Parts: sequence; C-alpha cells; structure tokens
Amino acid sequence: MGLETGGYPKSVAIIYRGEIAGTIGFNEINKASKIGSIGYWLGEGFQGNGIMTKAFKTFIDYGFRELGLNRIEVSIAVENKRSKALAERQGFIEEGRLRQAEWLYDQYVDHIIYAKLAEEWE
Repeated sequence: MGLETGGYPKSVAIIYRGEIAGTIGFNEINKASKIGSIGYWLGEGFQGNGIMTKAFKTFIDYGFRELGLNRIEVSIAVENKRSKALAERQGFIEEGRLRQAEWLYDQYVDHIIYAKLAEEWE
C-alpha cells in the first residue's frame, strides 16, 4: 500500500471467471494537485465483454470518492480506438496530443490525453 494513496491500493488485478484478465491502476498520483493518471490493460481474450468498462468506472469512482482526486487523466495511443471509446463513454474530454509519447510496436506513437474533473463526475 503506497503512501501516495494514504494506504489505499494504487493498482489492482482484474479477475474474470477466476482468471487474471488484466490490470488497472493509477500510474501516478500528484497529491498536492489531486491529480491521478490511470493506466490499464486487458488481455485480448477478455475484450468485448464489458469487463474494462466496469473496472474503469469503478476506478474513476474510487479516485474521486476515496482518494479525493480533483482530476483523473488517461493517456491513450492514437490508434487505440477501443481505449479512446472507453474514455469517451465515461465522459472524459479529449484535451490534446502528445507527439511520440511512447515506443510501441517498433515505432514511436502519439498519445491523446483525456481527462475528467471531479465536478464532472456523477
């Protein structure tokens, strides 16, 4: 349990039907500014079942309610249509593009930054 979260978990495994399907967590938390950056991964065989939608919504609620965050961000590779759709479905707003933000698949890829504020959270 990290000090950044006051002893609360920073990341968790996603268990689906007794198997580890993926992970979700806060890659970074800025306590002073109350900003968290979420990262997640779901195994290919588990995609398309709504698993990440439920985990993502749960983690957003956890960040705002339990950790007292004011802003939650997610950085998504431009070509990752499923992740972008996930963020958009949860009311995240596209804020900008980071050029060559990650080395992925033997090349640099740009990322889109999405964010949601506590005042926008339901």
